[in-house]
Amino acid sequence: MNLLHLAQIIVSVLLVVLILIQERSSGLSGIFGGGADGGSYQTRRGLEQILFWATIGMGAAFAILAVLNLILPNVS
Repeated sequence: MNLLHLAQIIVSVLLVVLILIQERSSGLSGIFGGGADGGSYQTRRGLEQILFWATIGMGAAFAILAVLNLILPNVS
């Protein structure tokens, strides 16, 4: 397994964790007792906004690593 494969595995695990943390119904606000109002829209602030942008960044990194894995030859 080369370094590119290892990086893609690490990024994919981090991406899954970030997605699970920011789930609206049982995410960060539910962990700390908030979010009882149900379906009302709320602006992301603070940690939620950081998690949102980190998820987008990890998704882009995962896509780039996937394309690189296809383009670059598999050198062990």
